[in-house]
Amino acid sequence: MTANDTRPPVVEIRDLHFGYPGQPVFTGAKAEIRDGSFVSIVGPNGGGKTTLLKLILGLLQPERGSVRLFGGSPAKQRGRVGYMPQHAHVDPQFPVTVLDVALMGRLGPGRMAGPFRGTDRAVALRALSETETADLRDKPFSALSGGQRQRVLIARALACEPDLLLLDEPTASLDPTVQDDLFTLLHRLNERMTVVLVSHDVSTVSRHVDTILCVNQDIDEHPAGAISGALADLFPGAEGLSLVRHDHHHHGHGDGEHPRGGRS
Repeated sequence: MTANDTRPPVVEIRDLHFGYPGQPVFTGAKAEIRDGSFVSIVGPNGGGKTTLLKLILGLLQPERGSVRLFGGSPAKQRGRVGYMPQHAHVDPQFPVTVLDVALMGRLGPGRMAGPFRGTDRAVALRALSETETADLRDKPFSALSGGQRQRVLIARALACEPDLLLLDEPTASLDPTVQDDLFTLLHRLNERMTVVLVSHDVSTVSRHVDTILCVNQDIDEHPAGAISGALADLFPGAEGLSLVRHDHHHHGHGDGEHPRGGRS
């Protein structure tokens, strides 16, 4: 999808300050995620990746500065986000079917209590079809392979009919072939929505996304092509490893600017 610069950024972060007691996380960070982009958030453990997701979703509030979602308050715009957490809150042994899991994506603010409507089932089935899991709809979720579960959980996120798909470590523990299949799906979804995923596998995501946000108590934006493959392979176990040059801020999408000084 081509970024549409006439709309406000999907996510706009300005002068972000946030921390936990005795542990600053962000001190003056800024970043933008444009409409239609395919972005990966990377960084060392404890660098602030999960905190950033919670700030984008409005589950945490900045101490200073601002986080805007679709030009508004994250808490009010959250319904436009399909979110797949790293640890899915679906007990694999709980007796639910694949369709039941997809229907969970229809639950949300403002929904009246009561049974799911026909519209809900139609949207959930469409989400399963889009993730190529519709033929599994009557199977127990516990009977699925790891790759199938991830696709069903993406379908659950799609069932809210989002404009932004936010995924936390969607390819973790999947073998390379299944990962590639999942990225094929994400590329297809990116044709109609903005996709943002958190990953530790920098060498893999840099081949698929257009922009990488390096998070380590700050946020540095880089075109994916600026990531060094050799260093990226070392990144998952290396605290604070510099993946790319950070001489200047990069706010474009491959426009030739150099990123800023610091560590990713």
